[in-house]
Amino acid sequence: MSEIVPTSWLVYCRPGFEHDALAELQHHAERLDVPCEASYGEGWVSLTRIDGEPVNDLHRQAAFKSLIFARQSLAALPALSLSRDDRLTAILEQVKASGWNFEEIWHETPDTNDGKALAGLIKALKKPLESLLKKRGALRRSAGARRLHIFWTDGDKAQLAMSFPGNRSELVNGIRRLRFPSRAPSRSTLKLEEAWHEFIPREEWETRLAPHMQAADLGAAPGGWTWQLVQRGMYVYAIDNGPMDPQLMGTGQIDHLKEDGFTWEPPQRLDWLVCDIVDKPVRVLAMVERWLIRKWCKEAIFNLKLPMKKRWGEVTRCLTTLEDALEKAGVSAKVTCRHLYHDREEVTVHVRLRS
Repeated sequence: MSEIVPTSWLVYCRPGFEHDALAELQHHAERLDVPCEASYGEGWVSLTRIDGEPVNDLHRQAAFKSLIFARQSLAALPALSLSRDDRLTAILEQVKASGWNFEEIWHETPDTNDGKALAGLIKALKKPLESLLKKRGALRRSAGARRLHIFWTDGDKAQLAMSFPGNRSELVNGIRRLRFPSRAPSRSTLKLEEAWHEFIPREEWETRLAPHMQAADLGAAPGGWTWQLVQRGMYVYAIDNGPMDPQLMGTGQIDHLKEDGFTWEPPQRLDWLVCDIVDKPVRVLAMVERWLIRKWCKEAIFNLKLPMKKRWGEVTRCLTTLEDALEKAGVSAKVTCRHLYHDREEVTVHVRLRS
């Protein structure tokens, strides 16, 4: 096999959101004037350079942390069709032709039932492949923390890809699996917990999610997000006309106000605003803009419910509207957005005001 280079930008996404992830990738390719052709399957999409040049620059400049719908971002070689009698030889030959070396190997699949069914095959191949790649010098201790990803879409189809430190998810399949706390009032609690992991470095939790901070949870009932705030030792204004979980209210850390979350105003500046109200994005956005422009909170995490179609267009329109409004008001802030694993038909936005 002659020498080959990674010409494809491969990302994983939530099944059903392939067109949104692809629209996002195409936006970046067009912005950087990189000619590409698209391909996709359930739970993944890719762009391949038409000119045959390496995709590394595009992959690096469209940084993973800036992507919304991608769970993982990789520079990939052409997909392989494998013999079911000997899957390893083709993989070894392509690694050799690429000249790649790496410190570890991750076997991954689409987030589908068919993907999960490949677990037994992957387990059987894992150790023999590692042994052979070590003997050939491709898998070694000092390789710049590069990681080889083998993305299996079927028992005889795989794509080899590389990820680089600082520009990738450090989670297998790009999925953060959290255990549902049995005492939490609803499963929505996992959305806020995942958002904290996504947007706030773990070493900053003690200062940015500190005990005795004050927070508002708009649309709080029955208390899934409020529960997370209380667990961090915060005092919470829970704003919702609906009932809150009695056990949660027993903590004494909550002031439940049966008011409209869209019109309620805090009595003083708070540390946090969180909101998971099911409503049109334009209404939620207008409410959050008011909070941020008036500096009623230091940080905010909120969800935007998405339409069934053209979700990428709706998200970018919302984020642009928010950023323009803050800039016009002279408010300096960092805005980030992700489609989290525990999200479904929504994205999660984090805003931190700069002092």
